[in-house]
Amino acid sequence: MNFLFENLDTKACFSINFDAYMNTGNKILGTTGGSLPKLILAVVILVGIYSCGARSVKQNPSDNVELSDASGKEIEENDEVSAVSAMMVSPANPQPGQTCQILITGGKNLPKAKIKIIGPDGTIESKIIRHGEGLPYWRIDEFTVGSEGKYQVSVPNGSTINEVVFPVNGKLSQPNSNAVWKTLREWNSETEALYSAWINALFYETDERSSWTALDKVTQSRDINFLYNYLSLGEDDPNVKSHVLMQPDCADNPFYLRAYFAWKLGLPFGYHECDRGSLDRAPGTGRWITNETQISNAQPVQKFNSFVRMVMNGVHSGTARTALNNENSDYYPVPLTREALRPGVVFADPYGHTLILVRQIPQTSEKPGVLLSVDAQPDGTVGIKRFWKGNFLFSTSEVIGEPGFKAFRPIVLKDGHLRLLKSDEINAESGLVPFSLQQKKMDSNEFYHIMDRIINPKPLDPEMALLDLIQALHEQLIVRVTSVSNGEKYMKAHPGAVVPMPGRPTGVFQAGGQWEDFSTPNRDLRLLIAMDAVLDFPDKVMRSPDDYKIPMLKSPEHVKSTLEEILKKKMDELSITYVRSNGTQQTLSLSEIVKRKDAFEMAYNPNDGIEIRWGAPEGSEERSTCRRHTPAGQLKTMNEVRQWFHKRLHPPT
Repeated sequence: MNFLFENLDTKACFSINFDAYMNTGNKILGTTGGSLPKLILAVVILVGIYSCGARSVKQNPSDNVELSDASGKEIEENDEVSAVSAMMVSPANPQPGQTCQILITGGKNLPKAKIKIIGPDGTIESKIIRHGEGLPYWRIDEFTVGSEGKYQVSVPNGSTINEVVFPVNGKLSQPNSNAVWKTLREWNSETEALYSAWINALFYETDERSSWTALDKVTQSRDINFLYNYLSLGEDDPNVKSHVLMQPDCADNPFYLRAYFAWKLGLPFGYHECDRGSLDRAPGTGRWITNETQISNAQPVQKFNSFVRMVMNGVHSGTARTALNNENSDYYPVPLTREALRPGVVFADPYGHTLILVRQIPQTSEKPGVLLSVDAQPDGTVGIKRFWKGNFLFSTSEVIGEPGFKAFRPIVLKDGHLRLLKSDEINAESGLVPFSLQQKKMDSNEFYHIMDRIINPKPLDPEMALLDLIQALHEQLIVRVTSVSNGEKYMKAHPGAVVPMPGRPTGVFQAGGQWEDFSTPNRDLRLLIAMDAVLDFPDKVMRSPDDYKIPMLKSPEHVKSTLEEILKKKMDELSITYVRSNGTQQTLSLSEIVKRKDAFEMAYNPNDGIEIRWGAPEGSEERSTCRRHTPAGQLKTMNEVRQWFHKRLHPPT
């Protein structure tokens, strides 16, 4: 793993392979700007002056720096190439002849910059294989190293040049430690930028139709995971006996991604044991468990797998809803701005679900903007969700804890010990997404209005916005087809089985085991809210016409009438198909589904046949093939719980 050490007096900068340093008697692998006396170097290392991997070198204004865009076309020398914020090379210990990648984060003109790679055998050409618009913006270049020796990557950055130096040798070494992994660096603005870029790159080409059976199915893709086999252990290769296994649910998913990234880069990671809280107080934090935990297994991948299983057992639905001002929590609240809502930021809803932001697609004249996230379900499925009321519930009234958008609280090294940054340290000057209490006790209508303006800064064409909402509802229903069919497959494989149902309303929404795996109360409540949002949209435009691009010669009433016509037409056109109990296919238009809204208040129990779960009316031909019904005792509980669905509210959990 490569770090840059900078002497603040002489500006001498060293690239040190820290793993090799720890195992080879303080061997220095190379310098880029001079030498330091051994005593000064020892002091520098002991006080931990190290950065993410990029350093700036002053460039003479008269230097002739060649810049090009992705097509090779020369651009003007005075064209802006926005600041480079961080750079890193993968894998951590490149071998002679190996193909490597470099991830660079920075400003929006980053793809135009011409990077220069010099090794013992001369200059190496790289090619951009991917780039994205995080924030931060990022690019990934691929290149092949030659013989052993020191390599230098440089990127022009206005009047300076950013550089990273790394060694290539034939030796692979791993730190010898009883800890899950040894902390080699800390979280700062540079490592946070790399984390955001990695998250964005991991899910950059996905949309709402994208899903995976487990999180490790995502990280096992060499094409999208910049950190694939970063440690050269074969850790992401499913054909290797000891490979990473990650099957989180929604509460675990953010922690798994954060732990995976931290493990690869030697960054600190931790989580708190939390209680569940109550309506009178937010969940409280207890013991802090970190990557410095001692695990006897010496195999690094097995230690990581054991540790994330500990995370799974320690993290739950209350973890993300600790009080916004709790400085011992794993998360801290961020402001509602486009700059703050970057990939990696977590949304904690009022009832325990969590989603991780992965990409913001800007608004254009042809399409509304989209804010995408990734979440995990109890059955381990990982999927992409867009921001809207149907997926992101927000309320600060009669809920346990404090929900909202939050980021992981950075962990730093202090006197050889790990500590969490205090809230007043997480400010604009730190380069981190700043701490903010803006969301505290925020009204839900205000929250959604602010988010609408972030995602679509310019007034939307109302017809375009409506079509986008209908499409979001359709995508949500397509996901439900899979969820319900998973339960149906289980019941058919276990004829006569009855999935136990909790007896309390809160348990119906919160319980684990088979009920959590195959029932859909939380998803169906969100679905009902989504249906309401689509059906209410024409009236919403009437209530807030200034938020939409309404032609001067048309009244809001005329626009509403037009929207209602479009709504009916589009809802008739779009449909979903499910497989009935007798194996035949049943197609339902969205219009038919919204007519069954009331039935969806009682359609979440896997003990019911699939026809009931799709709201088939009693006495209909569609329902005639249903052969399975919820036991009477469970039906009684469902009728008691129904009030929460009818009010579109979730019992406090």
